[in-house]
Amino acid sequence: MDFAPSPEQRELAAVVRKFLAELSPESEVRRLIEDPRGWNPELWTRMATEIGLQGLAIPERFGGSGFGLAELGVVFEEAGRALLPAPLLSTVALASSAILASDDESACRDYLPGIAAGTVVATVALTEESGSWTIDSVTTRANAGPAGWELTGTKCYVLDGGSADLLLVVARSENGIGLFAVDRDAEGLRVDALPTFDLTRPMAQLEFRGTPARLIGADGAGAAAVERALAVSSVLLAAEQLGGATAALDMSVDYAKTRMQFGRPIGSFQAIKHKAADMLLRVEAARSAVLYALWSGETDAADFAATASLAKSYCSEAYSFCAAENVQIHGGIGFTWEHPAHLYLRRAKATELLFGSPAYHRERLAELAGI
Repeated sequence: MDFAPSPEQRELAAVVRKFLAELSPESEVRRLIEDPRGWNPELWTRMATEIGLQGLAIPERFGGSGFGLAELGVVFEEAGRALLPAPLLSTVALASSAILASDDESACRDYLPGIAAGTVVATVALTEESGSWTIDSVTTRANAGPAGWELTGTKCYVLDGGSADLLLVVARSENGIGLFAVDRDAEGLRVDALPTFDLTRPMAQLEFRGTPARLIGADGAGAAAVERALAVSSVLLAAEQLGGATAALDMSVDYAKTRMQFGRPIGSFQAIKHKAADMLLRVEAARSAVLYALWSGETDAADFAATASLAKSYCSEAYSFCAAENVQIHGGIGFTWEHPAHLYLRRAKATELLFGSPAYHRERLAELAGI
C-alpha cells in the first residue's frame, strides 16, 4: 500500500498553508490570545466559504465536499504548523464525527450543513471532574420528562465550550450512554471559562441544571458514536501535533544556519546536529504513525482504535520533544515571550494530555492487543 500523499493532497496542503500564512500569522495568533473568544469569526467564515475546510469530510448530501479522513489529516497538519487558533478540533474532529457516527439522519440534516457552511461552531462535552476521556467516567444524568430530555451534571475541559453554538453532551440515562444536543442559550446552562496552559485553545466548564436537550441517535446507544469520534479526533490531533513538531524542527534548523557563535553557524557544531537529527527522527516516525492511522480510519479497519491510540501516544511525545529542543537550540531568546517557540511548547504539552495521555493510550493499545 502507498501512503504517499496524492497530488491533490499536496495541492490541498499548499493551499491551506498559504491561506493560513496570509490570514493567521503569528501576529494574529498573539492578538487572539487576548480575545475572550479565542478565535476570529471572520477567519472561520472564510475557511468555510473560500476553501471549504469545515465541510471537507462531510457528505455532499449534508452540504459538505465528501472527502475523507486523509484529506482532513492534511488540513490538521497545516493547522498545527500554523498554531491555528480556531475551533477546528472541536467542531470538525469531535462534533461532526460524533453526529455522523450516530446514524441519526435527522440530526445530520439539521446540524451538519451549518457546520459545513461555517455558521455553526460545535463541540463535544465528555470529560468531568476526574479529567478522564473515557465513557465509564460519565456521571451527568439524562432524564426523560413530559417536556423532553433534561440534563443534570457538570462537564469540564470542554474545547471551545464558551463560544460553541451547539453542545453535544455525553450523558447517562437509564438505558446507558447517550449523546444529547444542547443549544448555547438553553435554560439551566451555566458556562465558565477555564484558565489554560495553551493560550491558543480555550476551554470551559459547563453546568447543567435541568437543561433541555435533544437526543441524537437511540437512547442508550451513544457509546459507539462517542468512541468513533474520540478515535477520529485522536488521529487528527496527532496530525496537528505532527505539523507542530515539523514547524519546530524547521524553526530550529533555520536558526542553526544563521546564528553565529565563535565565528561559525551553530548548526556546524556536533551537539546541535545531534539535536536536529533526533528531532527529524521523531518527526518522520510520527508521520508514519499518522499516515497509517488515517488509512486505517478511512478503510474502517478493525484496528482503527488501536492505530489511533498508537498515533496519539507517539505524536504527543514527539511533539513535546521537538518543541522543547527548539527552545534549547534557540538558547536565551527561546525562553522569551516575544519568540514563538514557547507557543509551540505550550501547545505540545497541552495536547499531550488532550484525549488521554501517552501512558493512557499505551495501556489502551495493550488492552486492544490482548496483552
